[in-house]
Amino acid sequence: MNKTAKSQMRPIFKMRQERLLNIRIINATFGLLLLFEAGFMAMSAIVSLLYGEDDLNALLISTGVTTLTAGLLYFCFKEKKERNMHQLKKREGYFIVAFVWVLFSLFGTLPFYLSGYIPDYTNAFFETISGYTTTGATILSDIEALPHGLLFWRSIIQWQGGMGIIVLSLAIMPLFGIGGMQMYAAEVPGPTKDKISPRVTQTAKLLWGLYAAITLVEAIMLYIAGMDAFDAICHACTTIATGGFSTKNASIAYWNSPFIDYIIIFFMIVAAMNYTVLYAALRGNVKKFIYNEEIKYYLLIGFAIAAIIVGYNIPTEGISEEGVRVAIFSSFAFTTGTGFGLSDHTTWAPFLSVLMIIAMSFGGCAGSSCGGIKTVRLVLLIKNSYFEFKRLLHPNAIIPVKLNNKVVPPAIITNVLAFIVIYAITVLVGILIFLFIGVNMEESIGAAITSVANVGPGLGASGPVGNFDHFPDVAKWVMAFFMLVGRLDIFTVLFILSPSFWRR
Repeated sequence: MNKTAKSQMRPIFKMRQERLLNIRIINATFGLLLLFEAGFMAMSAIVSLLYGEDDLNALLISTGVTTLTAGLLYFCFKEKKERNMHQLKKREGYFIVAFVWVLFSLFGTLPFYLSGYIPDYTNAFFETISGYTTTGATILSDIEALPHGLLFWRSIIQWQGGMGIIVLSLAIMPLFGIGGMQMYAAEVPGPTKDKISPRVTQTAKLLWGLYAAITLVEAIMLYIAGMDAFDAICHACTTIATGGFSTKNASIAYWNSPFIDYIIIFFMIVAAMNYTVLYAALRGNVKKFIYNEEIKYYLLIGFAIAAIIVGYNIPTEGISEEGVRVAIFSSFAFTTGTGFGLSDHTTWAPFLSVLMIIAMSFGGCAGSSCGGIKTVRLVLLIKNSYFEFKRLLHPNAIIPVKLNNKVVPPAIITNVLAFIVIYAITVLVGILIFLFIGVNMEESIGAAITSVANVGPGLGASGPVGNFDHFPDVAKWVMAFFMLVGRLDIFTVLFILSPSFWRR
């Protein structure tokens, strides 16, 4: 081959190289991430050791396997410093964010499976990915039969998933020469990615510090209210994560304590708020919190649904403190996607049951740990629809959509409209798939909505007092996929699945 031909081939060869994902940096990053999971497994093993129960060996083996795999992935694939490993590109960032949830769930399944408490692998994986995505759907009919080590592991996987595995890792990964604004952008839910600090690493540290501090405060308050230390810690972890896993079969209703109910209500509300706004308020910028439109509408929607529940029940049940408390608890349990059980909404009047189904999809604020559409998208949808009507009446007028007194770029409005349409289509496709598999209509609707919105309870036999154990195995794997889709705000998964992701 002459020199001219060789020179013509080089750009083509280079272009083909650029199309490939950097497998070395992906595997090395996965190795570091698995170290975090192994650390939390070790914590669960310590809990098991303290209680002297039979899940210790399974937790120790799981910790060892995860640590060994993490070490092999990191040390075998880490790049040399001179090769500039820390420069994660967009494709690598999105790939890592999408698949780390699957990776963590695969290893997180081991304690349940090896201990024999969930002997079916499909069920064990379902329980684990439901935890990491903070969905809270379960296959367990007797939660209290699990030993303390597994109960703690079940709670801590939701706590990890709440703020996001990636955001946690970004606080520490730069110590190993790896950064990743691309991972932060792909992980943080919502149409905008607010940062507390110009440095993404500092933002991650501050977010996780705030997240841990709120968890600790709730655990102390629940302990004072009457829970023992173990239950207080577990429920604090799953409340702040808006996950909803409980250590009791009856969930929060087990304690029959108004004091505990109000504590859970307060922290469900807080957990579904934008953490960057919360941080600003704690630093003294209270106006940013008070005048934040998304938080206003989020609270308005939650309390409005509670008021509708109370008002609808007045003719038959009258009005009481308990009725108001249950209504507020149920409203925020579903709008935030926490899914804790205080009463069985499937036994309510059909109107209220449908209302709760709709509430499942709302979600809390962007930049929080909850799933769903997010309040900011609903607000922008309503505003844009109203202003579109005004533009028809006044075709020459320039009427921009504003949020918090700032003009929202048309690109974000388009993004919001596309997201809501794709979200609705995703739920519809989910319902059709479950019907095709053989699940009845009621439970198909519940399974699709609760998976995509990351809520937890479904309808019918899979409602707040039931579980998903009776679902066919294929339906559980489909639910697992939709849980992942919902946790990543749909666009990340679609980006990974699109042919253009693999071509460019």
